[in-house]
Amino acid sequence: MGVLSALHRKKDGRETPTETPPYCPSEDALSGDKDEEFGQQQPIRTGWTGDAHAGANEYPSQENYRTLGRWRACVILITIEVGIGVLSLPSALKTLGLIPGIIAIFGFGGLTTYCGYIMVQFYRRYPMVTNLVDCALYIGGKKFEYFLGVAFIFNLVLICASANITMSIALNTLSGHALCTVAFMAFPHIACWLLCLPRKLTFAAAMSWICTISIVAAVLIVMIALGVAGPKSPPGFDVHITLVGKPTFVETVNALLNIAFAFAGNQSFMSVMAEMRAPEKEFPPALFMQKSFEIVVYVVVACVIYGLAGDAVTSPALGSAPIIPAKIAYGILIPSVLGTGLLIGITAIKYMYIAVMRQFKPDQVNVHNAFTWSLWVGIGTLFWVVTFVVSNAIPIFSSILNISSAIFISWFTFGLTSLFWLHLNWKVQFSTPRKKALACVNYAILGLTLFLNVGGLYTSLKALIDIFNDPDSTLNGPFTCADNSIF
Repeated sequence: MGVLSALHRKKDGRETPTETPPYCPSEDALSGDKDEEFGQQQPIRTGWTGDAHAGANEYPSQENYRTLGRWRACVILITIEVGIGVLSLPSALKTLGLIPGIIAIFGFGGLTTYCGYIMVQFYRRYPMVTNLVDCALYIGGKKFEYFLGVAFIFNLVLICASANITMSIALNTLSGHALCTVAFMAFPHIACWLLCLPRKLTFAAAMSWICTISIVAAVLIVMIALGVAGPKSPPGFDVHITLVGKPTFVETVNALLNIAFAFAGNQSFMSVMAEMRAPEKEFPPALFMQKSFEIVVYVVVACVIYGLAGDAVTSPALGSAPIIPAKIAYGILIPSVLGTGLLIGITAIKYMYIAVMRQFKPDQVNVHNAFTWSLWVGIGTLFWVVTFVVSNAIPIFSSILNISSAIFISWFTFGLTSLFWLHLNWKVQFSTPRKKALACVNYAILGLTLFLNVGGLYTSLKALIDIFNDPDSTLNGPFTCADNSIF
């Protein structure tokens, strides 16, 4: 992922822009020329060799990481984004109502498509970046980069924690709560720790296909079971669909956060661009194909499961089916959960590993010796121990999704890209009617981000406390042995 080229940056200070915005707009930009609509002109001079792209084969003896075209990139984007987040969408429709829920899915889909396109514009201006944390250097300096790096790691911790909570639900469901839930939390963490020991991404790339097939198969089993046998419900239950719901403020925000989580893959888009042969030309088609496919899948899955289960729908949605099909679905889901833990976990571990190696031994990142292996294993162990603690501190699937969306995903998916646009267009943001409209859109995105950030955190914590205080809830606190299965 452009690791070698990133490591050849100066140890004590990569080049940073000396002014904001980082260029003097041309006459074409001021007149609203489409090629410079987002502020890009000629690529900036970075002092790099080769083609100035991160990951390019700047050193002939090193491996060239730029191998992806639009089709492979599209498949990777689908694999990254279509995951366990889809399991919360039917419940979101139940809360919001069918019509507002569909509108929200299309809305977030369109918003993340636009935000993904802004990333392309930012990448054209700064082709040396390899991830969102690198981008922070150019819009806020080193301190902002360090801050965002820490936030990035905690964001990945919460995503891995949500995957392993899903695994504990699956194990409790399949075994009939044979062990304490804390033990069932430990099993997937140990498995993911072992899976993350190899330092190469080859195995992780293979697991990505298994992950996608697993989640799709599990969802299809639930949809077919609901169509044939109906939902798991008490006798005399009639399926009722609410077209327009009347949720409380807390319920509304939490439902929106669940939908936002399903579109959280945007934060990985820069890393995909860094491994494409011609990202400036090839990434936009891959992005539009991926988003079109994703939105259709999300709407179909959410509508079919909610339409067949009605108010009996659960979160995760697999619990809406009768007992036997639900158990089969959870069994098939296990590879997907482990794959999610592997892909996200190794991303976090590799980022921290490179950050440390960049400071101490930048020339030994690909060397296999006692120091590099001890560092890799130590970082991996620390990451999965922290994830285990977080999983048990917030042992509820919907709550950890909401908290993750409120604190981090709202910024990594929406907020940062609006800052990218403003950074590129600061002096020309009101120069033409088109730019004025785009400026308003990006300020609105910032407002939405702050709303989800502040309001979402409040509603998420309130919902979590209410669950802990509910006498009918089996999960009444952190590090509980209580059964969290769907039956």
